[in-house]
Amino acid sequence: MKFNRKTISNIVFVVIIGLLLYPPTKVYFIRLVSFSPSTITEEQREELVDYNWKLKGLNTTNIDFNETKDKVVFVNFWATWCPPCIAEMPSIQKLYNDYKDKVEFVFVSNEDWTTIDAFYKDKGYDLPTYNILSKVPDQLVSNSIPATFIIDKNGTIVVDKKGPADWNSDKIRILLDELLQ
Repeated sequence: MKFNRKTISNIVFVVIIGLLLYPPTKVYFIRLVSFSPSTITEEQREELVDYNWKLKGLNTTNIDFNETKDKVVFVNFWATWCPPCIAEMPSIQKLYNDYKDKVEFVFVSNEDWTTIDAFYKDKGYDLPTYNILSKVPDQLVSNSIPATFIIDKNGTIVVDKKGPADWNSDKIRILLDELLQ
């Protein structure tokens, strides 16, 4: 049987699509194409006005978001079933390991602790994770996950990223260092 270019191209295309539809392969592909997120331009930045947000700590203590005022805050909405969320988790864990004593990290999921704990144990993660107890501030509402926000000490949202990203990039580390000064 002889293959012409068109047949070979079609076979390669079908194989690539098949690999992208297979969940474990999808996660690695998403990691490959994830880039460092951009900051919001100064004129487009919004201030967080509503800090009245209560969160139930799943592997940490409960938190009233009012406690994060005057701190640099990294908020991430995610789920264990979300391939883009899973793809960005290794970079988030590395960032968390280096900044957990300087930045307030808030990982928000609507899943139960049993599911999240099994996922964390399997992957070796130890991120402080919460369930929502009250209305999410309007500026942090997203219809998609992952959704990540970095908020400065003044309550200004400097990063608003929907979709996966490389959070352990030099760009984000430099930004956090600047915000912490």
